Amino acid sequence: MVSSSEYGSHTWDLILRVDHQHENVGKEFPLQVTGDLHVGGLMLKLVEKIKIAQDWSDYAFWWEQKNCWLLKTHWTLDKCGVQADAKLVFTTQHKMLRLRLPNMRTVRLKVSFSSMVFRAVSDICKMLNIRRSEELSLLKQSEGTLKKKKKKDKNNKDLVTEDILDLCNSPVSSGLPANPGLYSKTMTPVYDPISGSPASSTITWFSDGSLTEQNCSILALSHPNCSPETLAEMYQPRTLADKAKLNAGWLDSSRSLMEQGILEEDQLLLRFKYYTFFDLNPKYDAVRINQIYEQARWAILLEEIDCTEEEMLIFAALQYHVSKLSLSSETHDSTCESEVDEVEAALSNLEVTLEGGNKSNILEDITDIPKLADNLKLVRPKKLALKAIKTYWFVFRDTSISYFKSKETAQGEPIEKLNIKGCEVVPDVNVAAKKFGIKLLIPVADGMNEVYLRCDNEDQYARWMAACVLASKGRTMADSSYQPEVQKILSFLQMKNWTMCSQAASEPETVDMKPECFVSPRYTKKFKSKQLTARILEAHQNISQMSLVEAKLRFIQAWQSLPEFGLSYYIVRFKGSKKDDVLGVSYNRLIRIDMATGDPITTWRFSNMKQWNVNWEIRQVAIEFDQNVSIAFTCLSADCKIIHEYIGGYIFLSTRSKDHNETLDEELFHKLTGGQE
Repeated sequence: MVSSSEYGSHTWDLILRVDHQHENVGKEFPLQVTGDLHVGGLMLKLVEKIKIAQDWSDYAFWWEQKNCWLLKTHWTLDKCGVQADAKLVFTTQHKMLRLRLPNMRTVRLKVSFSSMVFRAVSDICKMLNIRRSEELSLLKQSEGTLKKKKKKDKNNKDLVTEDILDLCNSPVSSGLPANPGLYSKTMTPVYDPISGSPASSTITWFSDGSLTEQNCSILALSHPNCSPETLAEMYQPRTLADKAKLNAGWLDSSRSLMEQGILEEDQLLLRFKYYTFFDLNPKYDAVRINQIYEQARWAILLEEIDCTEEEMLIFAALQYHVSKLSLSSETHDSTCESEVDEVEAALSNLEVTLEGGNKSNILEDITDIPKLADNLKLVRPKKLALKAIKTYWFVFRDTSISYFKSKETAQGEPIEKLNIKGCEVVPDVNVAAKKFGIKLLIPVADGMNEVYLRCDNEDQYARWMAACVLASKGRTMADSSYQPEVQKILSFLQMKNWTMCSQAASEPETVDMKPECFVSPRYTKKFKSKQLTARILEAHQNISQMSLVEAKLRFIQAWQSLPEFGLSYYIVRFKGSKKDDVLGVSYNRLIRIDMATGDPITTWRFSNMKQWNVNWEIRQVAIEFDQNVSIAFTCLSADCKIIHEYIGGYIFLSTRSKDHNETLDEELFHKLTGGQE
């Protein structure tokens, strides 16, 4: 028998705070507990003491001092390290959160504050009907990007609340398993691939899910552009350092919202973090395509990514077209006749492919190594801003370019052989001026070697540019993506070449357009409104026949073709360096950039990377590449964990395949991105 005094020595008082809404019931409850009591038993004792009849299934203990959840209910208090001084709060795991979507609309919904952010984003995307949730994440705006908005927000509080789309009654928001709704893994079309509206056969699904037909329209269709005044009030990065601020606030995907200081009713940004948009399909991805389009549109308007005047006018024309179609009351009815079975379409494409070529050359084409051979101009920058321009005979084979004095000497030794694998390929095009240039930045031991190639016409440029883009990724012209890449480039050039249209655009005075809404503020200052209207309408001539979804996809493709596309910037200090540099992180490479000039210094490809790790004590990222190349740097504009996660995330996304089920290997993601902190 154990005496009462001895028994009492093993028990101790633990004060628990309960986060409930009942005003007539206290918040704090003292309990006598022992160290071998498990967390689940503690929950049971507490609920019995509270004596309130309600569903407590979503509640769990949050340990304030340790900043962690006690989710392993079979663990004892001793194993968790809980002692009498522990401040435990019994609170709901799902809480209200405001999310600003890429289209600048705010949704309010219940999100798990106890799950890792990776899982929470997956649940959010199912609610919003966005496939491929691994491409998105949550971003907390840094103080620097909010300063300009604060004055405006004080006067516009009413407008902000009106914009909020409340999805708090949805199944996922309530902590229940998600109704698949429109998140379909089957081959049944969910959206009309032309207009992006829900297919008629699936509209009945909405009533049981989080999205009504009206709410889906808000997320899947583009809405009128904001006024130039509103645009001017928004944060616009002017320098690389400013751009680095945009990427400082990504949340850690391996920790929960609560662990990262996010509180109920806080506002976060839901954004596409990884610029590898896998398997975009208009039949299933109307919301996803629209949100990517919106993120690209705002990046252009706020000058988060640079583009030429010519390109800005193309983006403006596409925005105008999308805006016009979105506002139009005409809807494209989806009929059974217009929908082609996917298998039939694949067979049809195969038939066209087989019949299109010269049958006698099929076997020869399979064994022959594709190559390009043309007269091109070589431009080499020299000192004192002078350039040496000379015509040579160029031969592109595999992933390298050789050039000779003339076609007749091509059988001998080349003047120089350029290895394109791993280099930066930058377009240098002005269609109006008939300038078709390709800028190659080839990595060498002490930095980057600049080479410019000048083509004679659009067709030649498209073929050589496509070959260079593929070769930079280690692929040859034998790759199946070569011809589609050529067509994509030609299509983009066609959009630029709006001067081909001889017919005059409709009278600017009679067109109800606010051109300032479609271009960045820099161009609003440069041109008068009538000039902008005329030029946008002129550019619009080439795209006026596109469907709504096609125009959005074309906008996304044009965005992807910009030299700076997909680069996320961070200010870093390389080991051994005395000055700060900018590190650009892309889907397949890291680029060291001179902060003062913006010029790339060195490029490192992920394909050449052997390993990377973080020294958490000194917050230093170290990476080893092939050929005994190693780099190390500390991150100054953000936590080094963000860059570590970016690298691991892109490597994780490169393992995706259409052959696999859409179920993600979450364990592999955390293994690649989590670190050992």
